[in-house]
Amino acid sequence: MVLGTSSGAGKSLMTAALCRVLRRRGEQPLPFKGQNMSNNAWVDAGGGEMAYSQALQAWAAGLEPHHTMNPVLLKPQGDSTSEVIHLGRAAGIARAEHYYRDWFRPGWAAIRQGLATLQSAHPGGRLVLEGAGSPVEVNLQARDLTNLRLAQFLRARCLLVADIERGGVFAQLVGTLQLLSPVQRPLIRGLLINRFRGRRELFDAGRQWLQEHTGVPVLGVMPWLEELFPPEDSLDLLERRGRKRESELEIAVLRLPSLSNFSDLDPLEAEPSVQLRWVRPGDSLGQPDAVILPGSKQTLRDLASLRRHGLPAALASYLSAGGHVFGLCGGLQMMGQELADPEGLEGDAGEQAGLGLMPLRTVFAPGKALRQRRSAALWPPGSPLELRGFELHRGHSELLGDAGGPGQPQSTAPLSIDAGLGWWRPVGACGGMAAGTYLHGVFESGPWRRRWLNRLRERRGLPPLSEQQPHHGEQRELLLERLADAFEAHTDLTPLLAP
Repeated sequence: MVLGTSSGAGKSLMTAALCRVLRRRGEQPLPFKGQNMSNNAWVDAGGGEMAYSQALQAWAAGLEPHHTMNPVLLKPQGDSTSEVIHLGRAAGIARAEHYYRDWFRPGWAAIRQGLATLQSAHPGGRLVLEGAGSPVEVNLQARDLTNLRLAQFLRARCLLVADIERGGVFAQLVGTLQLLSPVQRPLIRGLLINRFRGRRELFDAGRQWLQEHTGVPVLGVMPWLEELFPPEDSLDLLERRGRKRESELEIAVLRLPSLSNFSDLDPLEAEPSVQLRWVRPGDSLGQPDAVILPGSKQTLRDLASLRRHGLPAALASYLSAGGHVFGLCGGLQMMGQELADPEGLEGDAGEQAGLGLMPLRTVFAPGKALRQRRSAALWPPGSPLELRGFELHRGHSELLGDAGGPGQPQSTAPLSIDAGLGWWRPVGACGGMAAGTYLHGVFESGPWRRRWLNRLRERRGLPPLSEQQPHHGEQRELLLERLADAFEAHTDLTPLLAP
C-alpha cells in the first residue's frame, strides 16, 4: 500500500510506477483505491464510473480499467455535498457532516465487494493499494475507509511517501509515524522522499537521520520528474504547468469553479507548440487562438458564475471577431441557448439562458449517460477520422429551430455521425467557429487533434503540423515506462516485496 503524509504527496504516480515495475517482473498487479474524492473521472467498458487516477494505474498494470478498482468515488459538487458513486453507479448525495454516519457501512460493504470481485477476476494477482490524504487524520480515523483500516484488513506492507518540495519533510514523516498506533506502525515498511531536486547524495545525511530516528528504512529518493503526468486534482494541474518557450499557439481554458475531467486537456498540454492559459472568472479573456470551456460537475452554477463576471459578452465578442470556442461536455451545454432543470437536480428547478453561442437546448434528467463511444468525426473538414472516448453527463441536448435555411450557410451541423454527440457552427463574417462535443477523450486522437490545431495555425499563417500522430494512449505508455525506469533506479523495493 502506498500512503502519503498529505494530499498531493505523489501517491497516485508512485502507485502507478509500482504497478508498472511489478508487471515488468512478471506479476499481475491489481491497482485499488477503496475511496477516492475527485471530479476527474473515467467510464469503464461496462459504463461504471471510477477515478481517472485508478484508470491510469490500470494501464500501468496492463489491465483495462474497471470500477472495482475504485469502489467508492466521491464527486464534490459544492455546498459541502458530494455525489456518492458505489461500484460504478450513483448511490446518492452526501453532506460532509453526515457522511460517516450515513455512508460508512455501505461504503465499507462496497469496498469489500470491489476487492472480492477484482481478486476473483485476477486470481494470483498482487493488490497494489493507494491511500487517500494522510493516514493519521485523528478526527477521522474511527471511520477511516481507505487508509489504515484497509491496510490492517489486508495486512498490507506500506510505503509512506512525503513530498520534499513542500518543505518540512522530516516533520511530515516523523509526525505521521508518531500518530500511528502501536498496532499500525509495524505496517510501515519503508519511507520514500518524493520530488527531490539536485544530487541525491546531498540528502544522504537526512536519509541517515530519518532511519536512525524512526527505525524505518528510506527506500528511495525520487527526483523531480519533468514529464507531464495527469495530476490528481485541478489545483495541481494549475500549479505544475509552466511556460513553453517553443509554443506557437495560446489556448485559453476557462477555470470553472466546479471544473471536472480536466485530463481531457492532457493531450493538448503535451503538444510542444501549444500553451494552455487558465482563465478564472473575472480574468481578462485576452486574444487567444482558441477558448475551451471544459467539463463541469455543476453546469448551471458555473454558468451563473461566468455570467456574473461578464463572460457571455466577452465570448460573443471574441467569436464575432473570428475566434474559436470549443466546449467539452458541460462546457458544450453552457454554450447553448437554453438549459432546463425541471427537477432541480443542480439547484432550483427552472430554466436559464445559456451563453447563446450554439442553438442548443439542454434538459437535465436524473439518469446519466455512461458509456464508451466510437465515432467518425466529420469536422474539421477532411477525410473522416475515428474518435473514441466516453460519455459522462447528465442532460440531453437538441438543436433548436432550423439549422440553416435554403441558400444560407448551415449554422449548426453534427460534429460526428452519432446523433447527439457534438456540433459545430460558423459564426460571423470573420471566420469565427463555435463547436463542442460530449465525447471525453476527443483530443486523445492524434490525427483529429492535429487537424483541429492546424485550423488555428492556418489563421496565424503557421505551417501545418503532421496529422500522422499516434493516439495519446501511446504517449501515455511511454511516460509510464519512464516513470517506472526512474522508480526502479531510485527505489529499493525489497522490504515491500519480501515474504
